[in-house]
Amino acid sequence: MRMTSLKRRALPAALLAATLLCAPVRPAAAGVAPAALPQAAPNTPGNEGESPFIRDVLEQVGREYTKAKARLDESRKRQLELSLQLRRAEERLAALSTEVGAVAAESYRTGRLGPVTLLLNSVSPDAFLARAEAMELLTVRDNQKLRELNAARAAAAEAKAAVDAEAREQERQLAIIDKQKRAAERALKQVGGESTGGYVTLTSPVASQAPRNPDGSWPAQSCSVNDPTTSGCITPRTLHALQEAKKAGFTRFVSCYRPGGPYEHPKGRACDFSAERNGFGGVAKGGDRIYGNNLAAFFVRNSDRLGVLYVIWFKQIWFPATGWRAYHSGHGDPSSDHTNHVHLSLL
Repeated sequence: MRMTSLKRRALPAALLAATLLCAPVRPAAAGVAPAALPQAAPNTPGNEGESPFIRDVLEQVGREYTKAKARLDESRKRQLELSLQLRRAEERLAALSTEVGAVAAESYRTGRLGPVTLLLNSVSPDAFLARAEAMELLTVRDNQKLRELNAARAAAAEAKAAVDAEAREQERQLAIIDKQKRAAERALKQVGGESTGGYVTLTSPVASQAPRNPDGSWPAQSCSVNDPTTSGCITPRTLHALQEAKKAGFTRFVSCYRPGGPYEHPKGRACDFSAERNGFGGVAKGGDRIYGNNLAAFFVRNSDRLGVLYVIWFKQIWFPATGWRAYHSGHGDPSSDHTNHVHLSLL
C-alpha cells in the first residue's frame, strides 16, 4: 500500500527517522536441510502485501515496547524484593528502638557509676575492680545497641530510597510503553487497523522459555542455524519457536527462511505456518481454519516466552502493544491476506 506524505506525517518525526534507517540484513551462510523434510513449495508466500513503511514502524515500535516491558517486569520484581527488605529493616528498627528505650529508662532510673563514686564507695581494690568491670560491660552493651539501632535506621532509609527509585523507574517505563502503544496504533490506523476480538484462548499449550538476558531483555541473534524447513538459515530463537510449536502439535507445512526483501524472512526471524498439511493452498476452511486459529492463539499466549514481534492470520495482526487489529494490507489473495497461513515474526 502506497503511503501518502500526509499519512507519513501522522507518525512522530523521531520514529519516522528511525524507520528510514532500517536496512536489509544479508543472511549468514546456510546449511542444507535434511532431504526427508519438506522444502519450500512453489506456492510459498512471496509478496505478502506488507507496507514497507508500516513494517518498519512495527518493528521499531515492537522492539522498544518489548524492551520497556521487560525492564518494567524486572523493576517490579526488584521492587517486591526491596519491599520485603524494607519491611524486615523496619521490624528490626522497631525492636531495637524498644530495647534502646528500655536501656535509657534504666540508666535514668538507676543512674550510672562514675569514677569518683567508684572510689568513694569501694571498700577494697577488688570491689573497685568489680564495679569498674560492671560499668564497662553496661557501656559496651549500650553502645552496641546504639550502633545496631543506627545501622537499622540506615538500612531502612536505604531500602526505602531503593523502593522509591524503582517506583520512579516503573513510571518511566510505563510512559515509554504508552508512547510506543500510541505510535503502533497510529501506524496500524493507516491500514484500517481497528481493534478486533482476534484469536486468544486460555487452553493454548504453554511453551518453554527462550533464553533471555539477565535483565530480562532479548539477546540480539543472527541468522546462524540451519533452517529445518528450507535450505536457508534462521536464528536460534526462531528455531526454538518452531520446535515449541511442533511440540504443541502444530506439525503441518512450514516455511521460514526466504531470500530477498528487508523484512524478517531473510533475517531468519520469521516463519509461515500453512493451514494445510502439505503446502500453501487457498483460503483455509473447516479444520484448516481451526488449525490456524489455534496456532495463532498459541503464539499470542506464549509471546513473552518465545519473543514474538507480531502474528498475522486471516486479515488480522496481533502486536504486543495493541493486541489484535484488522489487517488490510493484502491484495485479495490467500498469501497476502494471510488466509492460508499464520505468519510469525520474532524479535
